[in-house]
Amino acid sequence: VQLQASGGGLVQAGGSLRLSCVVSGRTFSSVYMGWFRQAPGKEREFVAEISWSGVSTYYLDSVKGRFTISRDNARNTGYLQMNSLKPEDTAVYYCAADRRYSSGRYEYQYWGQGTQVTVSS
Repeated sequence: VQLQASGGGLVQAGGSLRLSCVVSGRTFSSVYMGWFRQAPGKEREFVAEISWSGVSTYYLDSVKGRFTISRDNARNTGYLQMNSLKPEDTAVYYCAADRRYSSGRYEYQYWGQGTQVTVSS
């Protein structure tokens, strides 16, 4: 299974970016998909996730109302639309697929390589 994330870049505060994640080697339409981020010197944190059908979505509180997660199962692709970006959104963003419950917690099985998002003030 491979995940290829793209769409990162440098943007001014208040700007927008759309991240994409193409999944291959797995039945994408049957799995949850998520986005995570890791800022320099900080631990990786959950940003958003979407159910296999796209009906259910979940967000980190600080991105609610600004970020939108979506998916196109026909294209095996997930998206993260990021609007009203802030400098504190600067991080490497990772996509992940296939959430499973194990040892009392949910974990994603497959991860992309990450794409850098830098928001200047």
